Amino acid sequence: MSTTTPTRELDGASAVGVRLQEFFDDRIRKAAAHGPEYQRLWQAARDASVGGKKLRPALVITVYRALGGTDTDAALAAASAFELLHTALLMHDDVIDRDLVRRGSPNVAGVFTADALEHGVDGAAASVWGEASAILAGDLLIHAAQRLIAALDTDNDRRMAVLDVFDEAVFTVTAGQHADVSFASRIVRPGTADILTMIENKTASYSFIAPLVGGAVLAGATDADVRSLREFGRHVGVAFQLRDDVLGVFGVEELTGKSTLSDLREGKQTLLVGYASTTEAWQRVAPLFGRPDMSEADAADLRAALEASGARQFVESLIADQAACATQLLAESALPAHLRADLADVVRRCVEREW
Repeated sequence: MSTTTPTRELDGASAVGVRLQEFFDDRIRKAAAHGPEYQRLWQAARDASVGGKKLRPALVITVYRALGGTDTDAALAAASAFELLHTALLMHDDVIDRDLVRRGSPNVAGVFTADALEHGVDGAAASVWGEASAILAGDLLIHAAQRLIAALDTDNDRRMAVLDVFDEAVFTVTAGQHADVSFASRIVRPGTADILTMIENKTASYSFIAPLVGGAVLAGATDADVRSLREFGRHVGVAFQLRDDVLGVFGVEELTGKSTLSDLREGKQTLLVGYASTTEAWQRVAPLFGRPDMSEADAADLRAALEASGARQFVESLIADQAACATQLLAESALPAHLRADLADVVRRCVEREW
């Protein structure tokens, strides 16, 4: 990745955006030698990286600076790696969920599926083309992210420590994703504890624990600080995902950029559904759940059952509990005061968000 941009004059989010643009420009240029379709694959991957909250790179940079890190280039490279990983996992997640839209626009699978249909390819073949393109793009970005960390210009022990954090994140998030699919496919009938473990593995591991711990070990943090950040990341990550599950059913699509039908059509086994499924209110509408042809009226009936069963209230209480645990951990930690304040704000935004 080029380092010609004067990144130290930019704030973290802007600098990561510049780094990623330089990365994709380089890959798109190189891809031209392999034909227009491969070049277009990289262009679609670039487009998929645009937008979003850039939460993960912000966590890396915030922690790194707060714990005494001074190498801007190393911090931005690590931050960019975790954002590339996030983009890749979204691509794979959309394939698994059969979603063709992300953040209100066609995702990689959607772009290539639509292109094939426009060229007269039948629907099944177009879907294969779109899904294959998204899987390959995601694989490329995971490799690129790992390479960024492996090339960090720092001492070997710190570089290997960050690489270990990245490896653990990929290993754990895949376990969570695999469990999530097993639940939705009814291969495994999960209980509340199973769903919470899946959430820790699928979301907390790479969205919070990895960037927090990655920034810390890159800065040479103490073991105590790393433990505090790891445990904090676990709690806030669970709260974040539970809020995401609520928004996936009850949110405003214009704000979330995602359909409020997809989780219900997929039969996604969220904690909302896990709790509701034990109640009479849910049993009356259960045959509607997981139907690919679900109508808006059917979805409204399912939402009403989630409310009537107490599932939404139950999940909201868990979100509050997880946020309280994260906040208490901060208060009891030896982390610098300004970092504790920044992370407390992260908790608040994760819990109160509508996007």
